[in-house]
Amino acid sequence: MKRAVLCAVASLTAAASLAIQAAPAQTFNWKKFQGTTLSVLANNNPIANTLMKHRHEFEQLTGMKLKVDTYQEQQMRQRLMTVMNSGSDEVDVFMSLPSREGLQFAKAGWYADMSSYVKNDVAPGYDFAGLSPGLVKDATVDGKLNGIPLNIEGPVLYYRKDIFAKCKVEMPKTLDQLPAVAKRLKTCEPAITPFVSRGLKPALPFTFSVFLHNEGGEYMKDGKSQLCSAPAKAALSLYSSLLKDYGPPGVVNYSFYQISSLYKDGRAAMAFESSNELRNMMAGGARLKDTAITLLPPGPGGLHPTVLGWTAAISSHSKKKEAAWYFIQWATSPKTQAELAVDGIVSPRASVANNPAFRKWVDAQPVREEWITAVNKVGQLGESKIGYPIVANAESREYIGQAVTAMILGQKNVQQACSEADTRLDKLIAGN
Repeated sequence: MKRAVLCAVASLTAAASLAIQAAPAQTFNWKKFQGTTLSVLANNNPIANTLMKHRHEFEQLTGMKLKVDTYQEQQMRQRLMTVMNSGSDEVDVFMSLPSREGLQFAKAGWYADMSSYVKNDVAPGYDFAGLSPGLVKDATVDGKLNGIPLNIEGPVLYYRKDIFAKCKVEMPKTLDQLPAVAKRLKTCEPAITPFVSRGLKPALPFTFSVFLHNEGGEYMKDGKSQLCSAPAKAALSLYSSLLKDYGPPGVVNYSFYQISSLYKDGRAAMAFESSNELRNMMAGGARLKDTAITLLPPGPGGLHPTVLGWTAAISSHSKKKEAAWYFIQWATSPKTQAELAVDGIVSPRASVANNPAFRKWVDAQPVREEWITAVNKVGQLGESKIGYPIVANAESREYIGQAVTAMILGQKNVQQACSEADTRLDKLIAGN
């Protein structure tokens, strides 16, 4: 395998400079908070699920206990909003997406600033500087470090090479060839869904954004929403028609849970979903030999994958902030990150690329080599423009989702959908 593994992180490292330099503490005692119980609010995704497989290591190392509450993504955020708005200290650590709620949560004062911790209270070998500065920068607002990166990910295209071969179909070279390929797959294998991606309103901007940017579109220009621009209308039409004509029944309720299950069970020929879903897609081993992985084909605007990373954040209301930092430091340490990597979680640490266990794991299956190659490209070329770059980013995603789902359901044509969305989004932008 080429040494380029995880050059995604290396490329992000070259793109940004660190505002914070960590220095190992003179003395560091992992048992400092022995007997403490930390409350962690987690998203039920591969990152949290894989990390919690190793929770006993943290508890043994520190003498602390973890109380972990795990919810599906939307429910997790609803729970967090309730806790934070009440000023409750019942959550110490929570997972956060800077590209989605970073500005909103920072403005609300919900993040504890970890700047002093990474300067003054780090274990030997932690190597804060080894974390992707690009992702660290995304988690920093007004000089305050609001989270530590847990992973790097982006949407990739999983596809059944055995079905493509049987149907004498090749992976499309350009975005506009996708419908014709999906149509041929549907004719050849009518019992299998030709193409699936996110259709759930708040979740679909993650995958739709790649279509938008590959078409040459953008969400906002000169303070105005651009969903009715020609490239954006092309992206809306293509994405919605693929899911309407070639997606599974009920696709407007699909996020990564349903997509991974559909693909894993052999009921989809193409699945455009997060690179983090490799482990779930390959669960049971049925798809290990027949799957290939690549990026979404380029469009008129080129190749612009989406890249992001979840962070571990400390609640500003927590009364156990220092102990919470020890948990985050363990979770993002080189050792723990190397353990997560062999379960398909791409580390924000470039050094993990050289870990022998990770190299051995990748080399064991061709699909894993294709996967890491695709994630490398996501890191090299990607951008975290998901929704509108405003405080109300989460709400902006709802309007994008409403436009797409209305088209999938045949309730609106593209002009009606984009006009209604632009009107609402312009009001949202003006209020931020």
